[in-house]
Amino acid sequence: MLCWARQIFTILVIILGIGQMIAACGQKGPLYLPEDQIRGTATAKGIEEPAKAAAPAEIPGPEPLPPPIR
Repeated sequence: MLCWARQIFTILVIILGIGQMIAACGQKGPLYLPEDQIRGTATAKGIEEPAKAAAPAEIPGPEPLPPPIR
């Protein structure tokens, strides 16, 4: 036996899902809040900014390989 409500619901979910995937294509931009917005919301709420930590010491890169022995 066919249940038309179930078929309509399934089709509707599929159409809306495909629509969301198409609408989300090409969404670009920063994935973080810019510093200005973070400071603006923190000061507006009365929250003090944390003290900035000193920059970590630079980690040296790998040493160059010695020349091959022939």
